[in-house]
Amino acid sequence: MKKFLMTASIGAGICFMIFFLQGCLKDKVTRTYTILTPVYESKDAVLANIKSNTSKTIQSPGKIFIYNNYIFLNELDKGVHIIDNTNPSNPLVKAFINIPGNVDIAVKGNTLYADMYTDLLSIDITDPMNVKLLKSVANIFPERNYSYGFAANSNKVIVDWIRKDTTVEQKPYNRNWMVIEFAGNNAALAAAATAPKSGIGGSLARFSIVNDYLYAVDNHNLKSVSIIDPSEPKLVNNIYAGFDIETIYPFKDKLFLGSMVGLFIFDIANPASPVAKGNFTHARACDPVVADDNYAFVTLKEGTRCGPADNELNIVDIKNISSPQLFKTYPMKSPSGLSKDGNTLFICDGTDGLKVFNASNVSSISLIKQIRGLEPHDVIAWNNNALVVAKEGLFQFDYSNLSNIHLRSKLTISK
Repeated sequence: MKKFLMTASIGAGICFMIFFLQGCLKDKVTRTYTILTPVYESKDAVLANIKSNTSKTIQSPGKIFIYNNYIFLNELDKGVHIIDNTNPSNPLVKAFINIPGNVDIAVKGNTLYADMYTDLLSIDITDPMNVKLLKSVANIFPERNYSYGFAANSNKVIVDWIRKDTTVEQKPYNRNWMVIEFAGNNAALAAAATAPKSGIGGSLARFSIVNDYLYAVDNHNLKSVSIIDPSEPKLVNNIYAGFDIETIYPFKDKLFLGSMVGLFIFDIANPASPVAKGNFTHARACDPVVADDNYAFVTLKEGTRCGPADNELNIVDIKNISSPQLFKTYPMKSPSGLSKDGNTLFICDGTDGLKVFNASNVSSISLIKQIRGLEPHDVIAWNNNALVVAKEGLFQFDYSNLSNIHLRSKLTISK
């Protein structure tokens, strides 16, 4: 009897499994994906439109650069907002320069330098309300080619993408079924389609100007571009710098390169030919950096394409430039951009907001203020004004009195 019951139970189980699988096979399996179609425009038409056009709302802010009373704010892959910041309590978006594929900017004197996919543009900003293209130098950044099977074209430029969300029925267990899925926001997708004399850039910059040279980093290389003649930028050197380079920060006669695997330091005593001086290796992570005479301040962030490292601030002793050593580590939430003005250290810490520290004693930095209600990704602190680019907008904070850091203004991002 037991044998019969066991056999019956097994048979019933098999029947149930067959019935269940048949039911599953009859169910529809769908998948939603996004098709991106590039919008092309002739290169001549694009270059002719490098001028001060009507201002636009800020939607996807990227790199920031301040020069005199102006803020130049990159709109990812679209161009540059020109913002009159004469009164930080009332910044005015005055104009927009259309530059397809633009992600990096830097300023020296009356010249703005910007990338346009593979090309480097020099733009006269003597009158910010009437900027003029000086020069377009082709193929300075060959790694900035288009993705998704679209090749760069010397006569055409991708100026936009048409998105179409499509839902299709997917046949289960069909090994020949393949869906190519493009995911992410517009800015990231398009980007993958791959006061002082020179102003001040943020810690996420990949462009930096020191005297008569613009230095630019790509994934593995450091480029030296002579800008002695602003109307004739010339690539004079392109050297291997390290693995997965992300950012560049100048301090005196040194360049500090942040990468996914560490910090690389280059001497630019000979500005045309940077020389590697030292490096500090950390766990794989996103890695912006700022520095002073004795220490480099490096933020590590997990949960991104950069790697699984801890979220933390690393303070690296660089007094012996050829042998940087980890000095101290502080836990953070999800840090990215940072800035330092004297002994005051600003860190963008994701959903934890903007954190302001007293860093006079690097052995024990202390929190002065934590500003919540924004999710910042980069900051420039200069002249008692902290300019912060965040998910919610462009903020400015007065820190002239560290016991009363307060909001000056906010330009809201348009959704």
